[in-house]
Amino acid sequence: MINQLTYIIQCAMCRAVLESGADQKTAESLNDGIVYLMIIPYVLGFITVVFLYLRFFKK
Repeated sequence: MINQLTYIIQCAMCRAVLESGADQKTAESLNDGIVYLMIIPYVLGFITVVFLYLRFFKK
C-alpha cells in the first residue's frame, strides 16, 4: 500500500513537471515510457496464453 502511495506521488510530480512548461520533447518521452510500461503485461499475457494453448490443446 505504501508503494501505491509512492506511485501516486510520482504521478503527481510528473504532472507538475509537465504542466510547469516542460518542452514538448519531455512530454513525448514521458508518454512513450508510459506506453512501454503498459504494453509489457499484455505481451507477457499473450505469450503465456500461446504457450498454454500449444502445450495443452495442440495435439
